[in-house]
Amino acid sequence: MSKQQAVIGLLNPKSPTNVGGVLRAAGCYDAQQVFFTGNRYLNAQKFHTDTKNVVERISLTATDNLEKVKPQGATVVVIELIEGATPLPEFTHPENAFYVFGPEDGSVSKDVLKWADEVVYIPTIGCMNLAATCNVVLYDRLAKLGGVESSDTTIINSRDTNNKMKWEKA
Repeated sequence: MSKQQAVIGLLNPKSPTNVGGVLRAAGCYDAQQVFFTGNRYLNAQKFHTDTKNVVERISLTATDNLEKVKPQGATVVVIELIEGATPLPEFTHPENAFYVFGPEDGSVSKDVLKWADEVVYIPTIGCMNLAATCNVVLYDRLAKLGGVESSDTTIINSRDTNNKMKWEKA
């Protein structure tokens, strides 16, 4: 059985806020790496919002072509609102996945779709922003493939230092 791996590719992300949100999602849901294309993030990266400093343990790497950095053996899963795509609730995540997300103010190009193995969309009313979309996809992956124990220990290890709450049902 192969090791589970999730790598994220961002096509010309629009804002550092959303890249920071993607990094936080990567940290919360066990993604191994984040790649991005385009200059918009580089031009504004000083405003990043990686509040958990995930970039210290998950690399954020610029590339001119996501296809070139596709992990070996990974299934390419494009996440986009495209007719004919598979709805996320019906999708079976591959163990070794390269999730490619399009820009918020555009669509994934036909050139990218040519090397995609799967195209998946999240059924919503309207469209979500990049960080929210990444969070939902990575959560769905973790929930379906396992990997995080559901317990009070998980809660204790996941929460920040400002939260020590405990609830006991009356």
